[in-house]
Amino acid sequence: MAQRWPERLWIVRHGQSAGNVARDLAEAGRLPRIDIAERDVDVPLSPLGHEQACALGRWFGAQPMEERPQVVLTSPYVRALQTADIVRDCGGFSAQAKRPTPDERLREKEFGVLDRLTRSGIEADFPDQAEFRRLLGKFYHRPPGGESWCDVILRLRSALDTLSLHHAGERVLIVTHQVVVLCLRYLIEEMTEAEILAVDREADVANCSVTEYRLDASEGPNGCLKLHRYNFVAPLEREGAPVTREPDAAVAAR
Repeated sequence: MAQRWPERLWIVRHGQSAGNVARDLAEAGRLPRIDIAERDVDVPLSPLGHEQACALGRWFGAQPMEERPQVVLTSPYVRALQTADIVRDCGGFSAQAKRPTPDERLREKEFGVLDRLTRSGIEADFPDQAEFRRLLGKFYHRPPGGESWCDVILRLRSALDTLSLHHAGERVLIVTHQVVVLCLRYLIEEMTEAEILAVDREADVANCSVTEYRLDASEGPNGCLKLHRYNFVAPLEREGAPVTREPDAAVAAR
């Protein structure tokens, strides 16, 4: 039987970022704009984010060598790259793993004109967009210059094709962002809009949480990835790293 999928797939949201911290400060102060100096792509991890990433690396490193990631794919955003590098430096990769490979298809959802605005800022500066989002819902609403969830899903379909073409039978770690974690679940589990939005409403994806799939070779002609765990934060709790669940900076448009 041909094997199409990785033997194991871990999807990890990056550690807490400076943008997450700035977003919390802006919301707490009821400010319209999030104070971040860098481009979104350049926003680094916070000190706590470094701690979370190393805790995750130690958790992977405690697994047998033959159960650790062999292939590491990451969003090109600094916070995701830093997370992957720290996981490696803290012993989380298998011996044959190469350096993390950036893939722009795994990047953060683009927020367009709503970038860096809080919910109150969007309502003040772009009331029409706030209304469009209310009418269309986050799955279909595309802010000017930005992306809807459907746009993210479209590029992820291509990323999954690459995964099945080049990494069948391997153990793959993806380091990415909250919306991408959810959209990958939508694709892999063949969900509907209502189903994935119900998952989203339950809780934000925690920083450095693990979503894990394992191959069921008996399912269909090419096997099937089955969800083993979602939003798993035990690696952080075991290492004493605080768990954070802040949405990414442009939370109102997520």
